[in-house]
Amino acid sequence: VQLQAFGGGLVQAGGSLRLSCVASGRTFSDYVMGWFRQAPGKEREFVAAISWSGGSTFYADSVRGRFTISRDNAKNTMYLQMNSLKPEDTAVYYCAAPEGGTIQTIFGGGNMDYWGKGTLVTVSS
Repeated sequence: VQLQAFGGGLVQAGGSLRLSCVASGRTFSDYVMGWFRQAPGKEREFVAAISWSGGSTFYADSVRGRFTISRDNAKNTMYLQMNSLKPEDTAVYYCAAPEGGTIQTIFGGGNMDYWGKGTLVTVSS
């Protein structure tokens, strides 16, 4: 499956942004999906994960309550709604999917088989 993330940009602290990840090549609903991010000088970290149907989600503690992950299988698209953004949310955001597995595979550090190109989110203070 090919993934492409977009929607990043520059936003002031406290603002909102919505990222999208469009999938192609395989049946989108067959895959659990996740968002990751990598800040300058830091390792890539897990942000959020969503099940095949969208009925189950999981978030990193740092974003829980501010970010919402969702998906529209009819549009082969996953979203990350980011509210109350903070400067420490500045990073390149990636969407990813494992071949098989569950959302536990994503937040548990399992291998991601598919990655989209990142989209840069910059939050100014």
